[in-house]
Amino acid sequence: MGELSASRVSGRVWSVGALVHAVATLIEHDVPACVVSGEISNLSRAASGHCYFTLKDPANSATLRCAMFRRAASLLDFSPVEGQRVEVRGRVAVYEPRGELQFIAEIMQSAGEGALYERFVRLRARLEAEGLFDASLKRPLPSYPRAIGVVTSLAGAALHDVATTLARRSPHVQVVIYPSVVQGIDAPAALCSAIALAAKRREVDILVVCRGGGSLEDLWAFNDERVVRAIRAAPMHVVSGVGHETDVTLADLAADLRAPTPTAAAELVAPATAAQQHRLQALELALSRRTHVALETEMQRLDRLALRLARPAEMLARSAHRIELLAQRLAAAPARALAARRATLDARAARLGHAMAIARSRVAARVEAAAVRLEAVDPQQVLARGYALLVDADERPITSVSRLRVGASVTARLADGQADLETIGVRPADKVP
Repeated sequence: MGELSASRVSGRVWSVGALVHAVATLIEHDVPACVVSGEISNLSRAASGHCYFTLKDPANSATLRCAMFRRAASLLDFSPVEGQRVEVRGRVAVYEPRGELQFIAEIMQSAGEGALYERFVRLRARLEAEGLFDASLKRPLPSYPRAIGVVTSLAGAALHDVATTLARRSPHVQVVIYPSVVQGIDAPAALCSAIALAAKRREVDILVVCRGGGSLEDLWAFNDERVVRAIRAAPMHVVSGVGHETDVTLADLAADLRAPTPTAAAELVAPATAAQQHRLQALELALSRRTHVALETEMQRLDRLALRLARPAEMLARSAHRIELLAQRLAAAPARALAARRATLDARAARLGHAMAIARSRVAARVEAAAVRLEAVDPQQVLARGYALLVDADERPITSVSRLRVGASVTARLADGQADLETIGVRPADKVP
């Protein structure tokens, strides 16, 4: 500071850049590296990988802009969130292009969640336990809404972004604005009133609840329990577009669909008119072609009918010829049918005669075989070979010597006659020498 005091005494005039550079050099030399504790607010991550945020002192609302460059941010072992209390080690510096004091963060560690974030976590857990965030409650958005409602502040940039996007994508869709404050102590009641008004009027198919980005405190109205329940009870489809892509509120979880930004919400609810027009034009062209083909086909058919009507004599001649052919077929039909029946009967008679001849042949063969077998057992043939048949007085055959007695009369039948005999002796077979 000695250099600055001397300059004032000497009356030197500083340029802005020189003064800012001198202050930056002084701060870098005189303020050593230190650790700062506070709550994260206005957190954002650039595409380059750098991380920017504000550290807030809950005790007196003092704030300090901070920057954590890509190398240091890549070494973090957790993901910082809005409202989280952290301890950041780094150095104080001046961002010379804007002359702003900032803190270059090199190391960050969690120091416990801030009171507001803790309240957010507790409320989220309780409402989630009630089932207000269940995926089964989410309703699919209509593809072609007739009217879209917007609940937001009339003074915010979100309304301009949404209206511009809707006008660009779907200029034919009616847009109804339900004004409401979106920040401060009166915001939750105002949001609930706007949602209730839209539900009462029932003039829109989709309701977009949105506002621009901000800190956790700025967006707190969308974490209010009353707003969450109003969104869940709304009869129309509700889409939330609150803050930036990294901001998540309880209203996002309760809505049927969450959009990362208000502009994204407008793009999700409104179909692109140009794409629909191209599709309709393609359908129109296809319909025109099919209609033309159908008309050409019918015209050709009419031409053929006209040609047929123009020559009735030819039609009559063809009909007469067809009738003559049918008459000839009718006259010849009985003869053909009779000949067919006769041929069928002749074939059947031939098959029957053949079958009868085969049957007679088989019967004759069986009779001849039976005669041979009968002749083989004929007693007369046996007698002709020199055997005799003995019978008693009652004409019963004598088959055993046990039936003979000495002096008994028997008759012997031979092949050419019979002889009367008298028994003079009986010897059983075991006594024959």
